Amino acid sequence: MLWQRYSGFADAPMAGFEDGASVVVQSGDSLPVVVRKLREAGVTTGEEIEWRVLARELGADGSLHVGEYALAPGTTPRELLVAMREGRVIHHRFTIVEGWNIRELRAALARAKPLEQESAELDDAALMARLGQAGQHPEGRFLPETYLYTRGDSDLDVLARAHASMAKALAAAWNAREADSLLKTPDEMLTLASIVEKETGIAEERPRIAGVFERRLRIGMRLQTDPTVIYGIGPGYDGNIRRSDLETDTPYNTYTRDGLPPTPIAMPGVDALAAVADPADGDELYFVAVGDGSGRHVFSSTLVEHNAAVSRYVQRYRDAQRAPASTPDTP
Repeated sequence: MLWQRYSGFADAPMAGFEDGASVVVQSGDSLPVVVRKLREAGVTTGEEIEWRVLARELGADGSLHVGEYALAPGTTPRELLVAMREGRVIHHRFTIVEGWNIRELRAALARAKPLEQESAELDDAALMARLGQAGQHPEGRFLPETYLYTRGDSDLDVLARAHASMAKALAAAWNAREADSLLKTPDEMLTLASIVEKETGIAEERPRIAGVFERRLRIGMRLQTDPTVIYGIGPGYDGNIRRSDLETDTPYNTYTRDGLPPTPIAMPGVDALAAVADPADGDELYFVAVGDGSGRHVFSSTLVEHNAAVSRYVQRYRDAQRAPASTPDTP
């Protein structure tokens, strides 16, 4: 009868906890402490002696891995202790989005739960110093992708991995660049890739946009790209770019200054890096949005063609502004 009761405990789904519940095993926690935490999480299954016997049977007694474990519906005590013995902890996700700047990245990290916050009081310079990159500008240095982390990890842990991933991706793109690339350093490649990232509405256009900017640099033509101007405006940007903004000189205004801006303006993804390493051939020097909501651009080789494309864009925009708002049918 005792064996039947024990078997029923070990292999029957645990009860008493709510969906989404979890339990955290900390360094130094003994099995009785873990059982107490299970009780606090709502688990009513089993007596402490049953948990002790099961842990000894599984070789888990004294060898529970630190971490957070899910209390999923249907989980049995045996399955939970095996997970703790093997360290199958919950993994949380944090995604760095292509085109984010450092302000947006830091704001998203501050909202990430249950990520430990260690950088909130650090300015950008102190942040990079904590990451072992003292003196490096943070913009563009963290690769956009999804990073897994466990409870107890900090924002600095995620940033360190993202920084290492970007360094690896940038090195690969630099080594794969065209032999006649005019880019002199990996930092220049990163900066140009960040501009391509911000200008691209659809993925397939990245190499073409990279080609336009490379040709402009090659012939000494200014890049004249709005995202750099917006970056130079900083947090005060209100969503509208005005002629006065294009005429106000800043280190990032590519309408008033030649060449690349002094740093990247966003976090480019691997596809933007690849596009800059191998830009599309052609003679196009201009592009403007189609303006139909598709994210596509019209590319032109001459200023006359470009001005015509801009006129079509402006007309399409005005037509959209004049269109009456749709209203539901009335009887």
